[in-house]
Amino acid sequence: MTDDVMTIGELEDLARRGRAEVLRAVAHAGAGHIGGPLSVMDLLVALFFRVLRIRPTEPHWPDRDRFVLSKGHSAIGLYVVMALRGFFPLAELKSFDAIDSRLQGHPDMTVLPGLDMSSGSLGLGFSAAIGMALGGQAGGHDFATFAVLGDGECNEGIVWEGAHVATRYGLDNLVAIVDQNGLQQYGWHGDSVEIRLPPYRENELADRWSSFGWRVLEMDGHDMAGMLDTLEVARYGDGRPTVVISHTVKGKGVSFMEGSFPWHSQVPDENQLRAALAELGETGGE
Repeated sequence: MTDDVMTIGELEDLARRGRAEVLRAVAHAGAGHIGGPLSVMDLLVALFFRVLRIRPTEPHWPDRDRFVLSKGHSAIGLYVVMALRGFFPLAELKSFDAIDSRLQGHPDMTVLPGLDMSSGSLGLGFSAAIGMALGGQAGGHDFATFAVLGDGECNEGIVWEGAHVATRYGLDNLVAIVDQNGLQQYGWHGDSVEIRLPPYRENELADRWSSFGWRVLEMDGHDMAGMLDTLEVARYGDGRPTVVISHTVKGKGVSFMEGSFPWHSQVPDENQLRAALAELGETGGE
């Protein structure tokens, strides 16, 4: 948590700024993901500025809460929030995806302090988070472990193997948060290839987690005040692991990116970047 508690308005402004930094970094690199980082930005700001017990100047603090971005392809969103939180200088974001950068296309814990797990192979980050929670439980530690997954990632069998194990061990120090933005880069087609069906329909995802014995909470992933209330409940378990279904919009914050699956990993050109930044109340390009 931060030393000075930020207001809801200040957190919302950080998320707006964070979206702009994501766009600048991807445009500068000429590669990267946009849709997922924009959908999860509000959540990451809420976690890193109000929920997680962390110390940016002491990234390996033993009693810190653990955090794993299991949907590792959204790494640029995480890097932006970490930079805003003070883990490293904002200027380093310009090195995103460069061959000698600490900020690779997927998180690499061996080069960037503050990362608890390298991730990117879908489902494996979640499995690592389960191991961290199990280790904390066995060692009598009071830290919580948070893992953010994508709804498309929940197609992976390893997610449900992990969900089964977490319940058997009663890991009430584990919080999984699913960024349910309803779109994945590759998935089921609707009436044409231009129309994509969501990975899970209506209550299907929540029902599936519940069937594995998890406590299920749901929230609007773009309502900062509501998220903080839900996450406060989530971190204190009831003998079961908790999953939070975060309902979001892919590409949130930029009208022509919202709900558009091609923007999963499309790079904006100069005009698109300028237009997107203008919508976010920012001026200039890179």
